[in-house]
Amino acid sequence: MKLMTSIAALLLASGLAQAAPASRAEAERAPYVATIASTPPLYGPAPWWMREPIIAATGEVQTHLTANRARFSAQFSSLDRSLAAAQRMASDKVRVLAKTLQAYGADKARVETSLSVQPIYEQYRDKDGNLQTNSRPDKIERYDVRVIFNVQVRDLDVLERAYAAVASAHPTSMAQVYFSLEPDNETNAELFRAAMADAARRARLAAEATGAKLGRVRLIDPTSRACETDVLVAGAPRGFGQDAGGVQEITVTGQRRMENGQRLAVPPPPPPPLAIAAPPAPGEEVSADQLLPLQPPLQLLSRRACVVYALD
Repeated sequence: MKLMTSIAALLLASGLAQAAPASRAEAERAPYVATIASTPPLYGPAPWWMREPIIAATGEVQTHLTANRARFSAQFSSLDRSLAAAQRMASDKVRVLAKTLQAYGADKARVETSLSVQPIYEQYRDKDGNLQTNSRPDKIERYDVRVIFNVQVRDLDVLERAYAAVASAHPTSMAQVYFSLEPDNETNAELFRAAMADAARRARLAAEATGAKLGRVRLIDPTSRACETDVLVAGAPRGFGQDAGGVQEITVTGQRRMENGQRLAVPPPPPPPLAIAAPPAPGEEVSADQLLPLQPPLQLLSRRACVVYALD
């Protein structure tokens, strides 16, 4: 048995020895394949407009239009030991007033109301003589109920009458009138057409100044972003037109004030308003002597457009 095993091992070793040269020979005859590390290109692909000359023109038009929207707000407050009674008094103050303004029609005046409740707690002095507020549910002395009355006037012909009607209700406070402009579809379409015409005029002038000739239109962009290197140059920063701005109203409230390290007493709430005459009934006109002249200002309206032409 050992003899047969030795003979088999010798035969296997002999076969491997004969196959090895053939494998080496085949490897020597095989083509040489080299692996070369590729580096990224230094420059990106060329923009599409480099295949032929073009000119990008931005058209811009501006006009002044009279504001056609107005908004203002008023606040009505009621104080009472009973929350239900305070809410009822505040609601009574604005119920008739809301009906008066709604009688103008929803297409002329819109009314929005909101309600807030502020509990007024009992105050006491601690052992150091500092005035403290006892913020416990069973220590509420009165409730301050405030109704915010927001009016949006969509037809300025009724603005003076709406403002006088709110003022005649003797609100606790009343904000100024803010005007705005909402152009209609026809105005927007006309401004867009004028911006396109201005872009064509500017492109024609630029081509004539350089001795070129305008060709066919390659691109029309009503947002004007294409002329701000969005499409013309790859990788350029995107622009979104003029920065949006706004004015935010910030209300700061607090219960305690500090002076020289000492807490000061919270000022008492304003006394309840005196009994006043009811505002005009729904549909009733405000007298001429109650009308306050309110002149809507002019608002600047602008539109931009971009047109890209080929140059012949």
